[in-house]
Amino acid sequence: MIPLFVECTGKQVVIFGGGEVAARKAEHFAKEAEVLMVSRTFAPDSRALPVQIQTLDTRKATDEELDHIIAPAFLVIGALSDKAENDRIGALCRDHGVLFNNADGEPGDVIIPAMTMGAHYTIAISTGGESPAVSRFIRQDIEKRYPALDAMIVLQHRLRDALRDRPVTQGERRRILSEVLGDKLVWTLLKKSHARAWEHVKERYLHD
Repeated sequence: MIPLFVECTGKQVVIFGGGEVAARKAEHFAKEAEVLMVSRTFAPDSRALPVQIQTLDTRKATDEELDHIIAPAFLVIGALSDKAENDRIGALCRDHGVLFNNADGEPGDVIIPAMTMGAHYTIAISTGGESPAVSRFIRQDIEKRYPALDAMIVLQHRLRDALRDRPVTQGERRRILSEVLGDKLVWTLLKKSHARAWEHVKERYLHD
């Protein structure tokens, strides 16, 4: 598989399931996509989300009924408690050329990674479905180790602009940017004040 970031605005994501797993998937996509949840029952967490809900017992539904739901979708997620039903939905998705993620059952052609994000970054981690716990552990470790990551990205952007106006080689620019990333004091200052961190960078690396 090849990791990609995909624009989902305006696209329909259909999630079969109404439990805890389905609710997590729906919450993940509801920020951008138009989400439809389909299930016989729905947990309170699912009903509280800004998504469409369709009550349907897939075990009693015909393939034609499911086709009508699946065909318009950009992505379908099988998050039912019944593996066989998830697999059945996956097979119908393949018939329609619709991307499918299976939360429980035969692997689909899409993996939804663990993700951490800020205003200026998105990091996705996947173990190919072999250990979601490891993906979650790495995500939590990144969030714990780099609480000032957003601020560092802003500072690096500002530093790149400042270096463009100076008579330094491309290699020297890369070296300075790298050294700032490895400067523990910069990370510490960023957690308190961007202005203080920038003053330190100017004094140490730009000699202002």
